[in-house]
Amino acid sequence: MSLTRRSLIQNVLSTAAVAATLPRNAEAQFLNAPRHGLPGTLNERYAKLDAVLKQPVFQRGLFPDPVIIQTIELLRNKKEYLCRVRSTDGHEGISVSNSALMAVLYPMFVKHIAPFFIGKDARDIEDLIPAVTVYENNYKAQSLAIWVPIATLEFAILDMFGKMSKRPIGHLISDKLYNQKIAVYQANGERDISAEETIDHLKRDVAISNAKAIKFKLGGRMSHPEFPKGRSEKLIPLVRKTFGDQMVISADANGSYTAAEAIPIGKLMQQYKYAFYEEPCPFDWYEETRQVADALEIPIAGGEQEPSTHNFRWLIANGGLSIVQQDMFYFGGMIRCMQVARMAHALGKQCIPHISASGLGYVYMMHFISAIPNSGPYHEFKEFNEDLPYHCPTSSLRSNSEGVIQIPTGPGFGVDIDPYYLKKAAVVTG
Repeated sequence: MSLTRRSLIQNVLSTAAVAATLPRNAEAQFLNAPRHGLPGTLNERYAKLDAVLKQPVFQRGLFPDPVIIQTIELLRNKKEYLCRVRSTDGHEGISVSNSALMAVLYPMFVKHIAPFFIGKDARDIEDLIPAVTVYENNYKAQSLAIWVPIATLEFAILDMFGKMSKRPIGHLISDKLYNQKIAVYQANGERDISAEETIDHLKRDVAISNAKAIKFKLGGRMSHPEFPKGRSEKLIPLVRKTFGDQMVISADANGSYTAAEAIPIGKLMQQYKYAFYEEPCPFDWYEETRQVADALEIPIAGGEQEPSTHNFRWLIANGGLSIVQQDMFYFGGMIRCMQVARMAHALGKQCIPHISASGLGYVYMMHFISAIPNSGPYHEFKEFNEDLPYHCPTSSLRSNSEGVIQIPTGPGFGVDIDPYYLKKAAVVTG
């Protein structure tokens, strides 16, 4: 491919145009910085990423006066957990948590996270997040135990600031918005079913979402034996044969393989022109992930389970990942996720954030995508939460006939929760 044509395609991707304007060749969809021969020395790459990490994310200058946090409430209505933040001058923000995890982690939120923020100036959110990890030795509960509660609180604080400034959340973590819409990819999350059943389920779901891209599961998850045996090797060519050359196809191994096992699977995916290969090795096998990336041309994606900014720094600088997939909840909110997206962008790599299925996580994911220049051309869209009564005035939150969804543009996260539903919610005290 000529340098001119490569630059043109990368420019199209960097603006994250909707599906109708994207090149249709499956291999062209996820072009990134070369996985081999990254620019400069390793130390130079680290220096570049370190400079990125020093740049502020939160647009603090929009708020000249202190915003002191007066109360933080964790609310529960049946299975749903929400966070409500109020300031001393009467401003309020609401977030919807990853309720499946908060059902287990609520004591951490109530006892170890929320108390630290009371009386603090919310404008200091970017400094408060790392500070709360030290409070009560929270860093000893690294990963989901602290980051899901922190993300839940951060989303509520950003919602409050968005309502104060009449801006969507994206405008609070970036000085400009890059995307108004996203094109979705249809994911199938099933294992332990036959290749033929997987195909049937993908057909059914694509008919509903109108997606122009799909993703399915490989292997047995975290090195467990695959069932039925040989399913992945059968499914990879079958999905391409079924959906044709114009469908953009990817697959997620969820850490199923050693490096030696992952490489032949990746070569089979290359043969059938797959767009990216997600998490071939267990997520914390960094050296093995890089070995797989070095052996293949297909972009390697990962980061859904990663809790560490420093580890993302290693994976990006050493060429372990071409696509970063930090999770909005698992990684602790938009500010930390933006730091990873910026590091990826500095070395020409893409960001396709992962999002948990429960709550309204997909809304936060869309706002995040609105604020980054290096988003991928397609993004996973989780199932709708029909248990939570909400209204979005600026988007249907449904994919249209082209498989495209409008990102909400209202203040905060742009979704109004039914006031009666909130009134009925109980305050969780731990």
